[in-house]
Amino acid sequence: MSNTTTSRVNVLAIGASRNIGYYATLKLLRLGATVTYLLRNPSVFDNDANIQPFLSTKKARIVKGDALVKNDVARTWSEATSDSKPVNYLLFTLGGKPTVSLSKGIAMDNPNICSLAILNVLCTIPQNHPPPKILAISSTGFTPDSHSHLPFALKPLYSFVLAKPRADKLAMERVLHYVTEGLYWDPAKNGEPPVDILPSEWRSTEGLPAEGSLKGVVVLRPSLLTDGKSLAEEYEGKDRKDKKPYKVSTEEIGGYTVSRRDVAHFVVDLVTQRWNEFENKVVNITY
Repeated sequence: MSNTTTSRVNVLAIGASRNIGYYATLKLLRLGATVTYLLRNPSVFDNDANIQPFLSTKKARIVKGDALVKNDVARTWSEATSDSKPVNYLLFTLGGKPTVSLSKGIAMDNPNICSLAILNVLCTIPQNHPPPKILAISSTGFTPDSHSHLPFALKPLYSFVLAKPRADKLAMERVLHYVTEGLYWDPAKNGEPPVDILPSEWRSTEGLPAEGSLKGVVVLRPSLLTDGKSLAEEYEGKDRKDKKPYKVSTEEIGGYTVSRRDVAHFVVDLVTQRWNEFENKVVNITY
């Protein structure tokens, strides 16, 4: 996809105030895309010299709100389509973060942040435009089958420290598998999310797209995320045919870590060049 083509791309970003979503949308803005951000705290961009130029030209737009509030998500869709252009890509990079305390142990303030937010997003997709392509960030090791392919040293981390976000991502994936054409959920391999995270009546949520009705979804499962540099950016312009900066596959590939910046690099690669290769699939990424 050329810069001219990218300039016509309209993106809605949920969970992009930092990390993968931030890095990916900044790259897309620099390629000419329009990005609408749903942010609980718009002030996070007040002193951001990278984002401010795009806010001044309205290529970047901010809606103050919370993805856990359905009306806020609906307002964000309205803002993203306010110039009568459909949203081409929804980037869902929201994630919960566990906290550790002596009194509560390992806990999360919003244990179902991803699953509730994805329901709100899906149930408010505008009906007067074609549905967007959807890219959602999950994680390796969050389904029983994926967990079995983790390196042995990482299994305790995912089983205990990351157990709560693991359940939330599992629920998010369950919903996306349900609404996406060609994605089949095998309970024997993937399990089912706990009902305190995803209530048993979730399929009857008002506005939820019908089973198998969406045709442009990618679920991306990174390995354990780091704040390291982007190897892909280091490799650009260099003759490194002998080594790829990271590995991607629709099969389980194990792996220990991958940097958030390299996941963002692949997200942009998907949007600009490789979407048809991975559409309606679960993709793993690792070093």
